[in-house]
Amino acid sequence: MTRFDRDVLAQPGVRFVVLALGVNDILFPEFPFTPSKETVTADTIIAGYRRLIARAHDKGVRIIATTIPPFEGATFNAAGLNLSFYTPERDRARQAVNEWIRRSGAFDGVVDFDEVLRDPDRPTRLSPEYASDDHLHVNDAGNVAQGNAIPLTLFDGR
Repeated sequence: MTRFDRDVLAQPGVRFVVLALGVNDILFPEFPFTPSKETVTADTIIAGYRRLIARAHDKGVRIIATTIPPFEGATFNAAGLNLSFYTPERDRARQAVNEWIRRSGAFDGVVDFDEVLRDPDRPTRLSPEYASDDHLHVNDAGNVAQGNAIPLTLFDGR
């Protein structure tokens, strides 16, 4: 939120922004990265999206959202930490945010990375063909799949 004006809206000639946010907000509270008092809900993420949409539209910038991919099995193994991020509650928050992104009509366009990347046999996980070793980030094939999922028609006209 604090960097959006500087990093996006203040850039010369910006006409579009593709917003791929939310997973860190859902995953990191209660871990050493963020104090637990900052735990967010689907409603607080959606409220943040609404503020970003309003700020973008005030500047005449179209804003396109991506849904949040699944993260069951996601881990962090570094700096002496071995953390597992997935909980059913976090996944429910992800799904609630995704449903709002898909159905609200608030964005100028939507790209459904969740649908593209999830394992059809276990939709709370990334598909094995797209998952990196940490099961949170995608591998090169996953990046290609995300890129191919973005219809260039989203960037036509105003």
